[in-house]
Amino acid sequence: MATAPISWGICEVPGWGVQLPIERVLGEMASLGFPATELGSEGYLPADPGEMHELLGTHNLTMLAAFVPLVLHDPAQAEQTIAAAAAMAERLQAYGATLFNTAPVTSLDWEPRSELTDEQWAHTMMMFDKLDELVAPYDLTQVLHTHVDTIVETKDEVDRVLQGCNVKFVLDTAHLAIGGYDPAQFVDVAGVDRVGLVHIKDASNAVADRLNAGEITLMEAVQGGIFPTVGAGDLPIEEVITKLETGGYQGWYVLEQDVAITGELPADGEGPIADMRLSMQYLREVDERLAS
Repeated sequence: MATAPISWGICEVPGWGVQLPIERVLGEMASLGFPATELGSEGYLPADPGEMHELLGTHNLTMLAAFVPLVLHDPAQAEQTIAAAAAMAERLQAYGATLFNTAPVTSLDWEPRSELTDEQWAHTMMMFDKLDELVAPYDLTQVLHTHVDTIVETKDEVDRVLQGCNVKFVLDTAHLAIGGYDPAQFVDVAGVDRVGLVHIKDASNAVADRLNAGEITLMEAVQGGIFPTVGAGDLPIEEVITKLETGGYQGWYVLEQDVAITGELPADGEGPIADMRLSMQYLREVDERLAS
């Protein structure tokens, strides 16, 4: 199981919250026993591969994956998108990563979602296929990260991609649920073979309902506790893991518990690390029940 800087509140969105120092975040990851991390927000970790390996190595960590926003539905931007994807794939290979987490955004500025035409959907499917081929020579596997505020958010959109191409998915338990797709049902419908990576996080249905109703933004939802510690929310986390493990899933899990640190800098040993310990304890208990 890996983790990600967002679990420590690291996000490039202005006003998100307190950004903890790199050494503290990586040190706390290591102290909890994580062997790997995702890249996190652009500019937080070093861009130079040598510096990256040196920094991660001091904490016995490796790089697993990165969240890569790309515009896939617009033919006019296809050449630019492919160039950006190739540049990112080259970086990730240099970092030693193995997964390329595509986030199909409306625009690189995260403009509001809009209804796609059939032609735009067809182009999107073609682009997923192209990206599968593009990242493979870099020893990477593309995984589609369904996500709030992207063009693949709702259950209907997820099902459309499942039927329209062969891209593997990030099974993000919370983002699937917020989009109306029970993550346990997703395993049944998609099959374990379509799961390339699993993001484990719980969700509060009450806060998710406010987000989906447009009452609050995603940042406000995170600051308002949409992602509680794993096992304390409303999602069938244990059922999802059980279906994956009994179905033969062999890939990585990422404990990606999105948080925003509001207020003062938490004291050493407090803040996100305390919540991560609670989530890990729950997951250990799930593991013990699976093994019994």
